[in-house]
Amino acid sequence: MNNNQEKGISKLGLIALIISSSIGAGAFGITSDLARVASGGPALIAWGIVGLGVFFFVMSLLNLSRKRDDLNAGLFVFAQAGFGRLAGFISGWSYWLAAGIGNIALATMMMSALGKFFPLFGNGQNVASVLGAIVCIWLLTALVNRGVESASLINTVVMICKLIPLFVFVVAMVLAFKLEMFHQNFWLKVTTNLKTQEGSLFDQVRGSIMVMMWLFVGVEGATVLANRAKRRNDAYQATYLGLLALLVIYMLVSILPYGVLSQAQLAQGGQPALADVLQAVVGKWGANLINLGLIISVGGAWLSWTLLPAEVATLMTQNRLLPQYWGKLNNYAAPTFSLVIAGIMQTVFVLSMLFTSQAYTFAYTLCTSAYMLCYLLVTLYQVKYSWQNREWGQTVIGVGASIFQLTAILLAGLQELWLITIAFIPGFYFFDQVCRQENRPLTKLEKGWMAIISCLALIALIGLCVGIITI
Repeated sequence: MNNNQEKGISKLGLIALIISSSIGAGAFGITSDLARVASGGPALIAWGIVGLGVFFFVMSLLNLSRKRDDLNAGLFVFAQAGFGRLAGFISGWSYWLAAGIGNIALATMMMSALGKFFPLFGNGQNVASVLGAIVCIWLLTALVNRGVESASLINTVVMICKLIPLFVFVVAMVLAFKLEMFHQNFWLKVTTNLKTQEGSLFDQVRGSIMVMMWLFVGVEGATVLANRAKRRNDAYQATYLGLLALLVIYMLVSILPYGVLSQAQLAQGGQPALADVLQAVVGKWGANLINLGLIISVGGAWLSWTLLPAEVATLMTQNRLLPQYWGKLNNYAAPTFSLVIAGIMQTVFVLSMLFTSQAYTFAYTLCTSAYMLCYLLVTLYQVKYSWQNREWGQTVIGVGASIFQLTAILLAGLQELWLITIAFIPGFYFFDQVCRQENRPLTKLEKGWMAIISCLALIALIGLCVGIITI
């Protein structure tokens, strides 16, 4: 046992892995996304709320991973263990959807960055960009279907391309920082009665939450990495320190620009927003550095996120939540059917780039909403499990995490979650199919919940058609 621990990753190495694996494309677009919904003061308040909420969630997940080490097939197994097979399916299907939709955000960001070097792609939302994204989707799908996996060399290159541009950006922002500008942007549009032309202070904080939660999508991977530490105590300490470091990095990247450019200038930035901000400070080379780093970084992340939906679908078949053909492996040990279905879904979603002026925002809000539903089911199970085992401290942590996730969904992502219900309709067909194959007929409660969700999906479709819901 000690030998295995010695072969593990050190605390410092684990912290670096957690940071590099959690930082994604969202960090490169945070400045304009945040400036569109909030000034500096409300953004700082939102960071405090989100930081505490994510900390409670990770504490809950670490606790469940330690206490229920027999459940090691993904987040959906906690929902299944706590609330039954339909809850497990909803969690797993949401995770599968989120991973696929997340690729659309990556596609938009990638094409926008390419547009800085190749004008054909414009701002990343024209016909050429859509065609380019579709080609990338199916090229990566074909590569993964041939058994190509994310190698350690790719991960190392991607990590460097993420961190170096962010480091240069933070240094440039510190050197160009003006306290007077920061003060002007802190409560720029907030009067003494806390009202702004965009809404109240509450509205600004609410708008910031979804932007910030996108940055922490995938943070559950920190617990997986934690299991690779030399010592268990190091694992938990590294996870907490890694999260703290992530919070500091994200706050520096998103808040420092308020002291460099006006809020209006930040809000008008394109994607990747960091490129426009850095160009305003140091010149064209700064934008080129951000764009090059982003292209390589997103390319590596896109490969990983192409693997993720297939992996989730395979695990769901092993837990009898999807028919076996979803997880059937080809000669290259890749699940062809689930890869093709994910590719079709992404191709349909990528067309949204032509119908909305904020395709990147639309994609990441949908993705984040689906993830938050998965996270909520985990924290609710934390409450249930801890209460049953009379672990009152863990129960409080679970309650705090659940309140945060539920509040974030209701305040910042309810419309997006409503839209996600549309994608549950085909999912319910496959769930019903596997139940029939396993001779486990649907219960009345499961039928009732499926009917409610299907009705919400129908209303969402009608809302889209008549313009009540916009994308």
